[in-house]
Amino acid sequence: KLCLGKDLVSIRNSVTKTTTACFEPSLDYCVLKMPRWDLKKFNRVSNKLGSSMLSVGEVMAIGRSFEEVMQKACRMVNPALDGLEGIGSGLTSDEIPLDEQMSTPTDTRLFAVQRALEEGWGVDKVHDLTKIDKWFLSKLQNIASMRNACMECGDIDKVLATNGEDRMRSLKIAGFSDRQIASYTNLLPLQEGAAKVRAIRKSLGVKPCVKQIDTLAAEFPAETNYLYMTYSGNQDDVSEGTYEPINNAEGRDASATPSTKMFRSRMRSVSVGGKNNKLTENQERGVVVLGCGAYCIGSSVEFDCAPSRRLGSCERTALKASS
Repeated sequence: KLCLGKDLVSIRNSVTKTTTACFEPSLDYCVLKMPRWDLKKFNRVSNKLGSSMLSVGEVMAIGRSFEEVMQKACRMVNPALDGLEGIGSGLTSDEIPLDEQMSTPTDTRLFAVQRALEEGWGVDKVHDLTKIDKWFLSKLQNIASMRNACMECGDIDKVLATNGEDRMRSLKIAGFSDRQIASYTNLLPLQEGAAKVRAIRKSLGVKPCVKQIDTLAAEFPAETNYLYMTYSGNQDDVSEGTYEPINNAEGRDASATPSTKMFRSRMRSVSVGGKNNKLTENQERGVVVLGCGAYCIGSSVEFDCAPSRRLGSCERTALKASS
């Protein structure tokens, strides 16, 4: 057909019959996979990295900018981190020269690079020591520059004094968590500070949206719930759904089998019937987290990171939880 003079726009896809032959999925997302090393668990083991496989797990972060996925990955691979930080990470040494920490590939080299950028090192100088591509270093410098700008203000009101919505959205697009922003603007303690930043962010209308990844390479309409959340968007790709809660399903289906009716009856008895339950009652009722194991990254069940974090949240609120 191309030899006959037709272009790819006029030729229809032979599989879908609706899209054009040159139609491709929209690659509007960025994916970053970050490994985790637990080399410090073993005595006399060098933390230098080479071509051999030393990682014990990995995480995958999805977003719409490199800065966003980098900070997401740091939070997932190490729950003690609020994001990508050099000085505040506690993973760099004051005894070893910074240039030596950057020139030697180790499991903490990334944080040494970030510390150098936070201290004002230029991209060219860091590139000469690390040989890391300047594109990646420029993205890391963006994170360091925004962090330093917030710390120079030292107050959330000063940060958002002018164009507050745009500044808050820029911080969130770059992957900064509410806890990070609270730390940079001296909102202590951090738990309460993060809650205050969240309230301010919501009042400004800066909320994340849910985006869907095309898992079928545009050959068919993608309906798989391969989703991620990002602040780089104006609307959700999926709707909330119109299903009816199971505790309001009495008499909804007269043709339901006896076993189905019994299941619904049992679910209504244990489901949340009212919204005014006291915290103590909820703590006694407990929470069941499905599809996870009580493991963290590095314990061979890396894909259970999110449910494991949920179990940690339940524990902090004194809720009984099981998986």
